[in-house]
Amino acid sequence: MTAVRSTLARPAARRAVAAAAALPLLIVSLGACGYGSKATAEDAAPAAKGKKLDGLDEVKIGYFANTTHATALVGLGKKGLIQKELGGTKVTPRVFNAGPAEIEALNSEGIDIGWIGPSPSINGYAKSHGEGLKIISGSASGGVSLVVNPKKIKSLDDLKGKTIATPQLGNTQDVALLNYLSEKGYKVDPNSGKGDVTVARTDNKVTPVAFKSGSVDGAWVPEPTASKLVAEGGKVLLDEKKLWKDGKFVITNLIVSQKFLKEHPDVVEAVLRGSVKTNDWIKGNPDAAKKAINDALKAEAGKPLPPEVLDPAFRHVEVTDDPLASTLGTEAGHAVKAGLLDKPNLKGIYDLRLLNKVLKAEGKQPVDDAGLGTK
Repeated sequence: MTAVRSTLARPAARRAVAAAAALPLLIVSLGACGYGSKATAEDAAPAAKGKKLDGLDEVKIGYFANTTHATALVGLGKKGLIQKELGGTKVTPRVFNAGPAEIEALNSEGIDIGWIGPSPSINGYAKSHGEGLKIISGSASGGVSLVVNPKKIKSLDDLKGKTIATPQLGNTQDVALLNYLSEKGYKVDPNSGKGDVTVARTDNKVTPVAFKSGSVDGAWVPEPTASKLVAEGGKVLLDEKKLWKDGKFVITNLIVSQKFLKEHPDVVEAVLRGSVKTNDWIKGNPDAAKKAINDALKAEAGKPLPPEVLDPAFRHVEVTDDPLASTLGTEAGHAVKAGLLDKPNLKGIYDLRLLNKVLKAEGKQPVDDAGLGTK
């Protein structure tokens, strides 16, 4: 595969790339804890019991403490559907703040499998020349909005001269905002964030404070940050799903290191069975699922989300086994257009064979890799 070269011009950005072993486009900065923090879901979930799959003692799984990672929060939490599928192979969960750290952990065998956003997946694959990871399932669609201070911004035509926050330079939401502004004719330097609209890269944990203080006028952010801003008096000016065909776009998918996939396919298949069963349970038990998600978030952050935040944050995210592969290619194109990525070769980024095997066993239709899969 042709190497993908970063187009980020600034030396600081290049140093960040080297440190993370991945471009900043990898980042979906949503969690409450940093890499290496041990998820309390491990204590709440059922204990490993029975035969060890592939003779493996443990499988290390990464995710973010965020409602767009609902599958992980529920499946690895008290419901424990993933551990049940793994039998005697113990789940060791790890919670991350951002995509680069999770990709770095995957590359260094700090984790084996992870829930993560589309941009980290794209760059993790590109930076490894197609050898580092595979996307093996979808997980969630939607859950991203542009929320603004209605006293300062009354319509999408009022963005000029305003400051809009995104989670981090080149992350999934940052790319989406840059692409949207470009399509509306606004000029913004992708690296500095300066231009007709100022793009302020701000950690999601800080964004509600910045919004309340008036240092940012709005934010293009995922859930539950978007609903937190609404609870602070913000207004949803644009739900990103309105920009996508049928209102669907990938926000979270499931990845695995290629080495682990090759060596432990039975473990990977078991995780996929647990993921599919978890998504079914979430869809069939929305109230109980919402509580399970909030219990997991409380365990991570020390306090649950209030109903005015939890309810819309849960409602705006759709769990799905379908990776929505065609939208991944579109998101990669947005990053190229924004000047944050050279055109990547994504051929082979998906390996949906085990997922489709699981779906068939569950009586479900197979999902498509949009021509980007392993043959």
